[in-house]
Amino acid sequence: MKSLILSLILVFPFLAKGQNLYIKTYGNEKNKPLIFIHGGPSGNATLFEGTTAQNLAAQGFYVIAYDRRGEGRSADPDAKFTYEEAFQDLNSIYKKYDLKKAILLGHSFGGLVATLYTNKYPQKVNALVLAGALFAQQETYDHILNSIKKIHNGDSKTLNKIAYVEKLDKNSAEYRKRCFDLASDENYFKMPNPTTASKKLYADYEAGEFYKNNIRNKNAPLLFYQNEKQNNIDTRTILKKIKTAGVPIFAIYGKEDRIFSSEQITSIKKLAGENHFAFLDNCSHYLFVDQQDEFLKQIKRWVK
Repeated sequence: MKSLILSLILVFPFLAKGQNLYIKTYGNEKNKPLIFIHGGPSGNATLFEGTTAQNLAAQGFYVIAYDRRGEGRSADPDAKFTYEEAFQDLNSIYKKYDLKKAILLGHSFGGLVATLYTNKYPQKVNALVLAGALFAQQETYDHILNSIKKIHNGDSKTLNKIAYVEKLDKNSAEYRKRCFDLASDENYFKMPNPTTASKKLYADYEAGEFYKNNIRNKNAPLLFYQNEKQNNIDTRTILKKIKTAGVPIFAIYGKEDRIFSSEQITSIKKLAGENHFAFLDNCSHYLFVDQQDEFLKQIKRWVK
Protein backbone atom coordinates (compact mmCIF):
# COMPACT_ATOMS: atom_id res chain seq x y z
CA MET A 1 0.00 0.00 0.00
CA LYS A 2 2.87 2.38 0.91
CA SER A 3 4.51 1.65 -2.45
CA LEU A 4 1.26 2.43 -4.30
CA ILE A 5 0.87 5.77 -2.51
CA LEU A 6 4.47 6.70 -3.33
CA SER A 7 3.94 5.87 -7.01
CA LEU A 8 0.86 8.09 -7.14
CA ILE A 9 2.78 10.96 -5.56
CA LEU A 10 5.60 10.65 -8.08
CA VAL A 11 3.28 10.78 -11.08
CA PHE A 12 0.86 13.44 -9.88
CA PRO A 13 1.47 16.93 -11.28
CA PHE A 14 2.59 19.53 -8.75
CA LEU A 15 2.34 23.29 -8.59
CA ALA A 16 5.31 25.31 -9.80
CA LYS A 17 5.00 29.03 -9.15
CA GLY A 18 1.25 28.55 -8.95
CA GLN A 19 1.05 26.56 -12.18
CA ASN A 20 0.41 22.89 -12.92
CA LEU A 21 3.68 21.29 -14.00
CA TYR A 22 3.63 17.71 -15.23
CA ILE A 23 6.51 15.73 -13.78
CA LYS A 24 7.36 12.08 -13.34
CA THR A 25 10.35 10.40 -11.76
CA TYR A 26 12.01 7.07 -12.50
CA GLY A 27 14.39 5.05 -10.38
CA ASN A 28 15.73 5.28 -6.85
CA GLU A 29 15.75 8.78 -5.37
CA LYS A 30 19.07 7.95 -3.69
CA ASN A 31 20.77 7.68 -7.09
CA LYS A 32 22.37 10.59 -8.94
CA PRO A 33 19.58 12.89 -10.21
CA LEU A 34 19.28 13.52 -13.94
CA ILE A 35 16.74 15.96 -15.40
CA PHE A 36 15.63 15.47 -19.01
CA ILE A 37 14.82 18.73 -20.83
CA HIS A 38 12.74 18.13 -23.95
CA GLY A 39 12.74 19.93 -27.29
CA GLY A 40 10.35 22.58 -28.55
CA PRO A 41 8.95 25.11 -28.14
CA SER A 42 5.75 23.10 -28.44
CA GLY A 43 7.37 19.88 -27.26
CA ASN A 44 7.00 17.39 -24.46
CA ALA A 45 8.85 14.50 -22.84
CA THR A 46 6.47 11.73 -23.96
CA LEU A 47 8.84 10.05 -26.45
CA PHE A 48 11.67 10.03 -23.92
CA GLU A 49 9.40 8.70 -21.19
CA GLY A 50 7.74 6.10 -23.38
CA THR A 51 11.03 4.68 -24.65
CA THR A 52 14.00 5.61 -22.51
CA ALA A 53 13.39 7.05 -19.04
CA GLN A 54 12.98 3.74 -17.23
CA ASN A 55 15.92 2.18 -19.07
CA LEU A 56 18.12 5.14 -18.16
CA ALA A 57 17.04 4.86 -14.53
CA ALA A 58 18.09 1.20 -14.63
CA GLN A 59 21.64 2.41 -15.32
CA GLY A 60 21.70 3.90 -11.83
CA PHE A 61 20.14 7.34 -12.21
CA TYR A 62 17.20 9.08 -10.58
CA VAL A 63 15.57 10.33 -13.77
CA ILE A 64 13.23 13.30 -13.69
CA ALA A 65 11.12 14.04 -16.78
CA TYR A 66 8.76 16.98 -17.08
CA ASP A 67 6.95 19.17 -19.61
CA ARG A 68 7.75 22.86 -19.58
CA ARG A 69 5.05 25.28 -18.56
CA GLY A 70 2.47 25.74 -21.30
CA GLU A 71 3.88 22.83 -23.32
CA GLY A 72 2.74 19.23 -23.50
CA ARG A 73 0.93 18.07 -20.39
CA SER A 74 1.79 21.21 -18.37
CA ALA A 75 -1.20 23.22 -19.55
CA ASP A 76 -1.09 26.91 -18.66
CA PRO A 77 -2.95 29.56 -20.67
CA ASP A 78 -0.85 32.26 -19.01
CA ALA A 79 2.56 30.79 -19.89
CA LYS A 80 5.02 33.34 -21.29
CA PHE A 81 7.38 30.83 -23.00
CA THR A 82 10.61 32.57 -22.03
CA TYR A 83 13.92 31.10 -20.88
CA GLU A 84 13.46 32.78 -17.51
CA GLU A 85 10.12 31.01 -17.09
CA ALA A 86 11.82 27.72 -17.98
CA PHE A 87 14.45 28.46 -15.31
CA GLN A 88 11.69 29.00 -12.74
CA ASP A 89 10.23 25.59 -13.58
CA LEU A 90 13.64 23.94 -13.18
CA ASN A 91 14.22 25.71 -9.87
CA SER A 92 10.82 24.45 -8.71
CA ILE A 93 11.92 20.90 -9.50
CA TYR A 94 15.17 21.37 -7.58
CA LYS A 95 13.19 22.68 -4.61
CA LYS A 96 10.52 19.97 -4.69
CA TYR A 97 13.03 17.13 -4.76
CA ASP A 98 15.55 18.88 -2.51
CA LEU A 99 18.25 18.70 -5.17
CA LYS A 100 21.55 20.44 -4.55
CA LYS A 101 22.92 19.44 -7.95
CA ALA A 102 21.72 17.45 -10.95
CA ILE A 103 22.84 16.32 -14.37
CA LEU A 104 20.98 18.19 -17.13
CA LEU A 105 20.25 16.21 -20.29
CA GLY A 106 19.06 18.63 -22.97
CA HIS A 107 17.62 17.39 -26.25
CA SER A 108 17.19 19.62 -29.32
CA PHE A 109 15.79 23.01 -28.17
CA GLY A 110 16.10 21.66 -24.63
CA GLY A 111 19.85 21.94 -25.08
CA LEU A 112 19.50 25.72 -25.30
CA VAL A 113 17.42 25.77 -22.11
CA ALA A 114 19.92 23.52 -20.32
CA THR A 115 22.91 25.58 -21.49
CA LEU A 116 21.47 28.94 -20.46
CA TYR A 117 20.33 27.52 -17.11
CA THR A 118 23.79 26.06 -16.44
CA ASN A 119 25.37 29.40 -17.27
CA LYS A 120 23.11 31.14 -14.75
CA TYR A 121 23.27 28.45 -12.05
CA PRO A 122 26.56 26.53 -12.53
CA GLN A 123 26.58 25.56 -8.86
CA LYS A 124 23.42 23.51 -9.44
CA VAL A 125 24.71 21.40 -12.34
CA ASN A 126 26.90 18.31 -12.02
CA ALA A 127 27.23 17.94 -15.77
CA LEU A 128 25.63 19.28 -18.94
CA VAL A 129 24.80 16.69 -21.59
CA LEU A 130 23.86 17.95 -25.06
CA ALA A 131 21.92 15.29 -26.98
CA GLY A 132 21.19 16.30 -30.57
CA ALA A 133 21.02 19.77 -29.05
CA LEU A 134 20.81 23.09 -30.84
CA PHE A 135 23.69 25.45 -30.13
CA ALA A 136 24.07 27.67 -33.24
CA GLN A 137 20.57 28.30 -34.48
CA GLN A 138 21.23 30.42 -37.56
CA GLU A 139 23.95 28.06 -38.77
CA THR A 140 21.45 25.21 -38.45
CA TYR A 141 18.82 27.09 -40.46
CA ASP A 142 21.37 28.09 -43.12
CA HIS A 143 22.59 24.51 -43.40
CA ILE A 144 19.06 23.16 -43.79
CA LEU A 145 18.21 25.60 -46.58
CA ASN A 146 21.54 25.32 -48.43
CA SER A 147 21.68 21.53 -48.26
CA ILE A 148 18.13 21.19 -49.58
CA LYS A 149 18.99 23.57 -52.41
CA LYS A 150 21.72 21.15 -53.48
CA ILE A 151 19.38 18.17 -53.27
CA HIS A 152 16.73 19.90 -55.39
CA ASN A 153 18.95 21.78 -57.81
CA GLY A 154 16.69 22.49 -60.80
CA ASP A 155 13.46 21.78 -58.89
CA SER A 156 11.76 25.17 -59.17
CA LYS A 157 8.92 24.30 -56.80
CA THR A 158 11.23 23.51 -53.88
CA LEU A 159 13.66 26.30 -54.72
CA ASN A 160 10.79 28.79 -54.72
CA LYS A 161 9.78 27.58 -51.25
CA ILE A 162 13.33 28.13 -50.03
CA ALA A 163 13.49 31.58 -51.66
CA TYR A 164 10.31 32.52 -49.79
CA VAL A 165 11.73 31.34 -46.47
CA GLU A 166 14.99 33.21 -47.01
CA LYS A 167 13.05 36.48 -47.29
CA LEU A 168 11.36 36.01 -43.91
CA ASP A 169 12.49 37.66 -40.69
CA LYS A 170 15.16 35.30 -39.36
CA ASN A 171 14.06 36.05 -35.80
CA SER A 172 10.48 34.95 -36.43
CA ALA A 173 8.55 31.83 -35.53
CA GLU A 174 7.48 31.40 -39.15
CA TYR A 175 11.09 31.33 -40.37
CA ARG A 176 12.03 28.67 -37.82
CA LYS A 177 8.93 26.60 -38.56
CA ARG A 178 9.38 26.66 -42.32
CA CYS A 179 13.06 25.70 -42.05
CA PHE A 180 12.21 22.69 -39.93
CA ASP A 181 9.20 21.81 -42.09
CA LEU A 182 11.52 21.63 -45.11
CA ALA A 183 13.96 19.49 -43.12
CA SER A 184 11.15 17.17 -42.06
CA ASP A 185 9.96 16.82 -45.66
CA GLU A 186 13.48 15.60 -46.53
CA ASN A 187 13.48 13.13 -43.59
CA TYR A 188 16.33 14.99 -41.92
CA PHE A 189 15.06 13.87 -38.51
CA LYS A 190 14.75 10.14 -39.32
CA MET A 191 17.38 7.41 -39.10
CA PRO A 192 18.07 5.97 -42.55
CA ASN A 193 18.03 2.28 -41.63
CA PRO A 194 15.81 1.56 -38.63
CA THR A 195 17.01 -1.37 -36.55
CA THR A 196 14.81 -4.07 -35.07
CA ALA A 197 15.31 -2.52 -31.65
CA SER A 198 14.43 1.03 -32.75
CA LYS A 199 11.36 -0.18 -34.66
CA LYS A 200 10.09 -1.91 -31.53
CA LEU A 201 10.71 1.14 -29.36
CA TYR A 202 8.82 3.42 -31.73
CA ALA A 203 6.00 0.88 -32.19
CA ASP A 204 5.60 0.33 -28.45
CA TYR A 205 5.54 4.08 -27.88
CA GLU A 206 2.87 4.64 -30.54
CA ALA A 207 0.74 1.87 -29.06
CA GLY A 208 1.04 3.14 -25.49
CA GLU A 209 -0.33 5.78 -23.16
CA PHE A 210 2.49 8.27 -23.64
CA TYR A 211 1.72 8.61 -27.34
CA LYS A 212 -1.92 9.27 -26.50
CA ASN A 213 -0.70 12.19 -24.39
CA ASN A 214 1.63 13.58 -27.04
CA ILE A 215 0.09 17.02 -26.55
CA ARG A 216 1.61 19.98 -28.42
CA ASN A 217 0.69 23.62 -28.07
CA LYS A 218 0.88 25.07 -31.59
CA ASN A 219 0.92 28.60 -30.17
CA ALA A 220 4.05 27.99 -28.08
CA PRO A 221 6.59 28.93 -30.78
CA LEU A 222 4.64 32.07 -31.69
CA LEU A 223 4.56 33.22 -28.07
CA PHE A 224 8.20 32.29 -27.52
CA TYR A 225 9.35 34.41 -30.46
CA GLN A 226 7.06 37.18 -29.30
CA ASN A 227 8.20 37.23 -25.66
CA GLU A 228 11.82 36.01 -25.69
CA LYS A 229 14.53 38.32 -27.02
CA GLN A 230 17.11 35.50 -27.20
CA ASN A 231 15.29 33.75 -30.03
CA ASN A 232 18.11 33.04 -32.50
CA ILE A 233 21.33 32.46 -30.63
CA ASP A 234 24.75 30.81 -30.74
CA THR A 235 25.67 29.40 -27.33
CA ARG A 236 29.23 28.28 -28.07
CA THR A 237 30.77 31.24 -26.23
CA ILE A 238 28.51 30.45 -23.27
CA LEU A 239 29.49 26.77 -23.40
CA LYS A 240 33.16 27.74 -23.24
CA LYS A 241 32.40 29.88 -20.18
CA ILE A 242 30.56 26.96 -18.55
CA LYS A 243 33.49 24.66 -19.20
CA THR A 244 35.92 27.20 -17.76
CA ALA A 245 33.70 27.43 -14.68
CA GLY A 246 34.29 23.72 -14.09
CA VAL A 247 31.00 22.17 -15.23
CA PRO A 248 31.74 19.15 -17.47
CA ILE A 249 30.11 19.30 -20.91
CA PHE A 250 29.28 16.17 -22.90
CA ALA A 251 27.87 16.07 -26.42
CA ILE A 252 26.24 13.16 -28.23
CA TYR A 253 24.93 13.45 -31.80
CA GLY A 254 23.71 11.18 -34.58
CA LYS A 255 25.74 10.94 -37.78
CA GLU A 256 22.52 11.06 -39.80
CA ASP A 257 20.99 13.99 -37.93
CA ARG A 258 21.00 16.11 -41.05
CA ILE A 259 19.99 19.42 -39.47
CA PHE A 260 23.63 19.90 -38.44
CA SER A 261 26.49 20.60 -40.83
CA SER A 262 29.82 18.78 -40.53
CA GLU A 263 31.39 22.10 -39.52
CA GLN A 264 28.93 22.44 -36.64
CA ILE A 265 29.63 18.91 -35.44
CA THR A 266 33.38 19.54 -35.59
CA SER A 267 32.98 22.70 -33.53
CA ILE A 268 30.90 21.07 -30.79
CA LYS A 269 33.29 18.12 -30.65
CA LYS A 270 36.22 20.48 -30.20
CA LEU A 271 34.37 22.41 -27.54
CA ALA A 272 33.31 19.36 -25.51
CA GLY A 273 36.59 17.51 -26.00
CA GLU A 274 37.48 14.21 -27.64
CA ASN A 275 36.60 12.08 -24.62
CA HIS A 276 33.38 14.00 -23.98
CA PHE A 277 31.94 13.56 -27.47
CA ALA A 278 30.12 10.67 -29.17
CA PHE A 279 28.99 10.45 -32.79
CA LEU A 280 26.56 7.56 -33.29
CA ASP A 281 26.27 5.58 -36.53
CA ASN A 282 22.87 5.08 -38.21
CA CYS A 283 21.35 7.62 -35.86
CA SER A 284 19.38 10.80 -36.41
CA HIS A 285 17.78 13.43 -34.18
CA TYR A 286 16.00 11.18 -31.67
CA LEU A 287 19.16 9.35 -30.77
CA PHE A 288 17.86 7.99 -27.45
CA VAL A 289 15.49 5.84 -29.55
CA ASP A 290 17.48 5.37 -32.77
CA GLN A 291 20.50 3.91 -30.96
CA GLN A 292 19.31 3.51 -27.41
CA ASP A 293 21.85 0.96 -26.20
CA GLU A 294 24.78 3.09 -27.31
CA PHE A 295 23.13 6.22 -25.96
CA LEU A 296 22.64 4.67 -22.51
CA LYS A 297 26.18 3.30 -22.53
CA GLN A 298 27.66 6.72 -23.23
CA ILE A 299 25.61 8.52 -20.60
CA LYS A 300 26.53 5.96 -17.97
CA ARG A 301 30.22 6.04 -18.94
CA TRP A 302 30.36 9.82 -18.76
CA VAL A 303 28.33 10.77 -15.71
CA LYS A 304 27.46 7.72 -13.60
